Amino acid sequence: MRFFPYDAPYDNQRDAMQRIHTSLGRGQDVLFEGACGTGKTLSALVPALEYAREADKTVVITTDVHQQMRQFVEEARAITRKEPIRAVVFRGKASMCHIDVGYEECQVLRDNTRELVDARREAAELRERERELLAQAQTGEEAAMEARQAVVDELDSVEERATTISDEKNVCDNYRNNLTGDVEGFRAWLFDDVRTPDDVYDYAGERTMCGYELLKESMEGVDLVVCNYHHLLDPNIREQFFRWLGREPEDVITVFDEAHNVEGAARDHATRTLTEQTLDAALEELAESDDSRAERAENVLRPFRNALVETYEDSFGFGERERVGDDWVDVAVANEDRRDDLTLRFLQLYSGPGYKTDLEAAVTLGSDLDDAYEEAYKNGEATTRKESQTLQAAGFVGAWMREGTDEGLYPVASVRRDQGTDEVYGRAELYTCIPQDVTRDLFEEVHATVLMSATLRPFAVTADVLGLTEPVTMAFGLQFPPERRRTYAVSTPALFASARNDAEVQETVGSTLADAVEFTPGNTLVFTPNYAEAERYATRLRGETDATVYLDEPGTRAEDLRQRFTDDDDGVLLTSLWGTLAEGVSFDGDDARSVVVLGVPYPHLDDRAEAVQDAYGEAFGRSGERDAGWRYAVEIPTIRKTRQAIGRVIRSPEDFGVRILLDERYTAKSKGEMGKYSVRDTFPVEERDEMLDLQPEKLKFAMLNFYQDMDGYDGEPPRP
Repeated sequence: MRFFPYDAPYDNQRDAMQRIHTSLGRGQDVLFEGACGTGKTLSALVPALEYAREADKTVVITTDVHQQMRQFVEEARAITRKEPIRAVVFRGKASMCHIDVGYEECQVLRDNTRELVDARREAAELRERERELLAQAQTGEEAAMEARQAVVDELDSVEERATTISDEKNVCDNYRNNLTGDVEGFRAWLFDDVRTPDDVYDYAGERTMCGYELLKESMEGVDLVVCNYHHLLDPNIREQFFRWLGREPEDVITVFDEAHNVEGAARDHATRTLTEQTLDAALEELAESDDSRAERAENVLRPFRNALVETYEDSFGFGERERVGDDWVDVAVANEDRRDDLTLRFLQLYSGPGYKTDLEAAVTLGSDLDDAYEEAYKNGEATTRKESQTLQAAGFVGAWMREGTDEGLYPVASVRRDQGTDEVYGRAELYTCIPQDVTRDLFEEVHATVLMSATLRPFAVTADVLGLTEPVTMAFGLQFPPERRRTYAVSTPALFASARNDAEVQETVGSTLADAVEFTPGNTLVFTPNYAEAERYATRLRGETDATVYLDEPGTRAEDLRQRFTDDDDGVLLTSLWGTLAEGVSFDGDDARSVVVLGVPYPHLDDRAEAVQDAYGEAFGRSGERDAGWRYAVEIPTIRKTRQAIGRVIRSPEDFGVRILLDERYTAKSKGEMGKYSVRDTFPVEERDEMLDLQPEKLKFAMLNFYQDMDGYDGEPPRP
């Protein structure tokens, strides 16, 4: 309890902390689901810090939600006021660099700067030695005079080297000040409190230092690091990250918050892409090279580039090319009975001794070019550190040809329009369907991992998808008084995609939604299957309710809209369940009294989603799981998103509110009437037990009674 910063934990927190501490001692991974109010962050962080202190390990807590990052900082600050800990909040180089250079450039600048500082430091030591020998020589020591001359000769050489570096090579003044400035003063300031990356950036900027490098060099042996997912999910970054910590992987405890997002994040980190623009740049690079391997490299990269262009051009129907926007749009290339269309087109266009040998030549040439670019930048012959596009292109094409048929990988082509040139261009992508290919290695190499979220169940599915072996599981439901909330499953018509344009369905759904808004004493939050449905029912509500209607639209800043909505006291905000407001955002108290989930908001089932279904079905259906691909890839993630959405309201014991599931597939009777289309049983049992089934016309009476019991109306309540 020394790391628990408040008076006393909730009963469920105490139970969770004990079980997590025991599990960490045994090196076991933990899946921890806790509803709002269960204090998940401290329930995981406190025992992790305690065990780490006992066993000399470092805790790394990570999230992909900015609001949670801020929450971690506040919790860490509260902890360190009670029991001092050394904590670092780490962010990537791109957002912390004062001179705005890329990773490769930064490496060269760092090496050159260190070489310059080392030379000047060596020169200073030699000058001091020369003065000592001169003093000795002046007393008549002949050996000292001879030794002094050797030192002077070496000093001249070192000073000449330092001058050459300073005059001819690129260096970083900020990093040089790190090497020569008051680093210990920075560390004292850093660990005096829990500093944010912005705090570090400002501190370093005021002193013309590099905050990113200061952080890196201060991380060794710390108690706690707060960071983003990619520091752990990217294998290359993770290896460096642990090295900066001065820890072997088995000496690290990882804690993932909002862990239901790890599946998608791991998939994104493993996916590889190659754009047409990179291929064009590689061909330009080869045209400028007089190396004998350039012709062979071009012989393999040009047909791949042309195959990509021909593949997406052939996919366009009448007028489709003109409608391509600045978002990537997939072009289906996969085939069930043979290689994908892009590969087949490439093999048709290629002619030569064999694409494998040409690719080998391209890779070796690209590697040599990359080394030459680094040397030129290091020596000051170039103002920027170029990267070999040939190396990037050849590496991807090799992976595409080798791995394009591997289980769990899905070949995709896609197109978009360049906003600068207005030209359409394409990319090839090896999409990773099964995230455990990324996460399993992480979980196996660290000491233990705690994955926590409000929506991790079914635990067996989470364990399968992420590659966890026999994790400890625990779940804590909503701790707030049940009499202060209601969850209604309303039997409006099932909002299947095929039924959304039906006038009768729209009338029933629209009028029921209007009732929900009218009988809410305050703001109503509505989640729909997509932005188009949000716009449809926003338009209807403007004619059927006096509430101010707020519509979240793609491409607009959601935070500004959220602020205007929460400043209101009689508004309705409509958004997509798959937008940014469905999780990681709180609507406390009067910010939103009622929340509605409209339909069962399955995601758009494009070819990628189908590929994930197929991969999951193949990977997890072997145990006899019925429709494993659909359940694992679509239904369970959708219900998790639904549970996240209804968790946006009722955020404290004093709060009260109504959660409405507006679709007959949520009702108990749908299990018998709708069979596999019912989603009631996908919810955890205690959440199902709270669901009250209602006919659409009864919703307003139920809401009226509940909110009157809560004394929620300011003045006369609305009349049914």
